[in-house]
Amino acid sequence: MSQTANRREFVKTTSLAVGATAALGTMRAVHSMAAEPKTRLNLGIIGCGGIMTHHVKGLVGRRENVNLAWLCDVDEAQIARMAGHAGNHKPRKTARYEDVIQDKNVDAVIIATPHHWHAPIAMAAMAEGKDTYIEKPISHVFDEGPQIIAAAKKYRRVVQQGSQMRSSPVTAKAAKLLADGVIGDIKVARAWTAETRGVVKPVADSTAPSGVDYDRWLGPAPKHAFNKHRFHATWRMYRDYANGEIGDDGIHDLDMAAWGLGVDTLPQQITARGSRMMLHGHASDYPDNMNVTYEYPDGRLLIYENYPFTAYGLHGFDNGNVFYGTEGYMIFSRRGAFSVFLGPKNKPGPTEGKELRGQRGYTEHMANFLDAVRTRQRATRASAEIAHRSCALVHLGEIAYRTRGRLDFDVNSERFVDCDEANQLLSKEYRAPYGLPEIA
Repeated sequence: MSQTANRREFVKTTSLAVGATAALGTMRAVHSMAAEPKTRLNLGIIGCGGIMTHHVKGLVGRRENVNLAWLCDVDEAQIARMAGHAGNHKPRKTARYEDVIQDKNVDAVIIATPHHWHAPIAMAAMAEGKDTYIEKPISHVFDEGPQIIAAAKKYRRVVQQGSQMRSSPVTAKAAKLLADGVIGDIKVARAWTAETRGVVKPVADSTAPSGVDYDRWLGPAPKHAFNKHRFHATWRMYRDYANGEIGDDGIHDLDMAAWGLGVDTLPQQITARGSRMMLHGHASDYPDNMNVTYEYPDGRLLIYENYPFTAYGLHGFDNGNVFYGTEGYMIFSRRGAFSVFLGPKNKPGPTEGKELRGQRGYTEHMANFLDAVRTRQRATRASAEIAHRSCALVHLGEIAYRTRGRLDFDVNSERFVDCDEANQLLSKEYRAPYGLPEIA
């Protein structure tokens, strides 16, 4: 497919409902444009941590036509905190996600656990007939992505990854400009995470807090004594549960880089480097900086950069992208802004406009998921296939960093070329009995 055709395709798949929201600016507009049936959905909330607070408060505050049927978390305190945001809803409470997905009255689940639990819960939920909104990244290791895709197809389930900027009116306007060729053919996309980070010193193991089922929290991860850093919030520092900075903030910007580049395949070559630049003594398994370059079969490049020392951000943004075209470039940020610069003199071009500035797509993205659940069109903007291509960049980049630094990848077999040590890292061992369910 040509780059021009790719560009037309991604603007075509950016829903008209998003454009309508840019004009009307209300949730009611999103629903009316989608001609949504007035059907009340029963939702299961699985994982009651930080981002789920945003989702639950949004669903309740907008008076969505849903019922919060369950709150699930292995920490009783997390459930109690979330119940305080549930408004007039009267959800049942459990530490077992199985209770939620086996409830025949539940239509869909929102999953916001640590990364190592995403695929096992999502696949089990789909097998029970539940549609799934999965926070990013949908996969903890590469091979989970194709299995989530296969489960979604087998059970005919709706999947949405929490890549909210895919649904922002800012993105819709940028998509139209890029499709119209405002900066010509896009050859290179750049993504970055640039924020100051501090050293988290290791601490001794201790006892899990009262009301916490820590063995279930570990789930498919290796057995480990309780450590406060391996729990709420700071679990992101460890490979057993997470994917480092590139898989936490970075996945958002990698996703938008892939979107802006218009790619519909995986890269064929990955080059990565990282180090302990400044966070000496940090408890994390991950480097404090990474630079990864991905080359696609047609020669286009996607570049990811992570810096732990830049309070000023890059191009004014702590998280962002640049799309480099033959006629100019676009600076784009998931903070809800873009600017275009054209020609050899960097002549200023279109921007997002004051009416759209700062819109990050959370409302529209959830509406897109709920509409797909109700209508059964499965027209989510961050489907399992799209999510896998973006999450793969996280996994392939980290594997290149951990092995040879430069790897060739066969986009058809989805395996590295002549590198067994890298191929072994595409999957992982799961601690019994918490492995991935078989697709019946």
